[in-house]
Amino acid sequence: MVTTTHVPEAARPTTAVSPDPHDAERDPSSADPARPARPQRLLWVLGCLVCAVWAGCFPILSDLRPEQNWGLIAFVGYLLATGAAAFAPLRLVPRLAVGIALLGAVLVPLPVMLAHGWAQSEVQVVQHSATQLLHTGSPYIPHPRRVTQYDPYLPAMALFGLPRALLGTHGALPRFLGDARLWFLASFVGCLLTSWRLLRPRTPGAGRSGGPLALAAVTASPLVALSAAVSGVDLPLIGCCLLGLAYAGRGHALRAGLVIALACALKWTAWPAFPVALLLLQYRYGPRRALRCAVTAAAAAGALILPFALVTPGAVLEQVVRFPLGLSHMRTPANSPLPGHLLAELGPGGRAASLVLLGLGGVAVALWLLLRPPAGVVQAADRLAAGVAVAFLLAPAGRFGYLDLPLLLLLWPRLAIGSFRAAAEPKPGLRPVPEREREQSGRAGIVSQEDVVVAVDS
Repeated sequence: MVTTTHVPEAARPTTAVSPDPHDAERDPSSADPARPARPQRLLWVLGCLVCAVWAGCFPILSDLRPEQNWGLIAFVGYLLATGAAAFAPLRLVPRLAVGIALLGAVLVPLPVMLAHGWAQSEVQVVQHSATQLLHTGSPYIPHPRRVTQYDPYLPAMALFGLPRALLGTHGALPRFLGDARLWFLASFVGCLLTSWRLLRPRTPGAGRSGGPLALAAVTASPLVALSAAVSGVDLPLIGCCLLGLAYAGRGHALRAGLVIALACALKWTAWPAFPVALLLLQYRYGPRRALRCAVTAAAAAGALILPFALVTPGAVLEQVVRFPLGLSHMRTPANSPLPGHLLAELGPGGRAASLVLLGLGGVAVALWLLLRPPAGVVQAADRLAAGVAVAFLLAPAGRFGYLDLPLLLLLWPRLAIGSFRAAAEPKPGLRPVPEREREQSGRAGIVSQEDVVVAVDS
């Protein structure tokens, strides 16, 4: 016989199940996230040293001047951070090492890059597309003749070039404030801070604990610092994907739909985030919220993409689809030696093999997603990371920098939640009870947040 007994809050056992489904993602054995772990000096020294070696490789191995210049400056910054981690008082190591690394890898090289106009070609592409949008109503040039006239991004990316198009280039202040890299980085920082507050476990004092330091450490790492200084086009995409999944994990269907729509209107590589967010909402909160998110995202993304696709359909097909896949007559500069690109270099047969493998990889990730739907944000981010990693590795054209997205998808939710261990897969037939069902159950007197089900032998 099973009876339901009301237990007062003061007498409630500490092992009672929390009604917040988000808490299921945390490792039960992990420490309280509100209490920062004692810093380990050796780990900080090794981490800063790895970053220094990483940065030091660019002046030697890269043939792009912006990357070479960033590597020279960041190498010094990371070495200074290594020295601080090695000799500073232990309690000051995290903040001191992160602060010096952030200064040397972002806050110094970025203004230097802006002052000298050093940037990778995609920054100019975004800024020119905004000018084209203001003058013609479309960010795409109908018949581009140079590779820098190709715009491989979806229409919303041009929004980040509007400050340059509106402010111009006359004067130091307009040159600085108009550069798209500042707005790329600002959107990334805003999205990650917001997602941190959403993902952080709802325990007293844990709402914002460690968020600024964690964000500073991630931004100071070469994963983000290099992109922020020389390009930055992937930063808003990363931020929107993480924020969209965080909103979905908390049941905010409308907000999740709007943020995912913005990500999908920046680059087509964000499109896998759409089904992942829907399945997360459906699993946690039921089909109604998933449908609300789907309708919102589809409508918003359609409003951002379709008008421009209808105005210049040929240019969109050529520049957004064929060019990034290496199928255009103009060769893309994204030619890092990833598996898909190496296959494509073998000729038509290798290119076909690359596309076939890309399709098979996408099918495999889709099956994994359907058979094992994500039970939480960490699992959703893992599946999205797997999907985009397969796309980047097997596409006929790609860059190593594209892998920042899957790596940050794996890292940031774990930092926010407070555990680096992967969340356990849900058992068949078990899932967190949707919020509406919990509320209805509580009103009916069946099981509420203050009730404990006790099994009694009859």
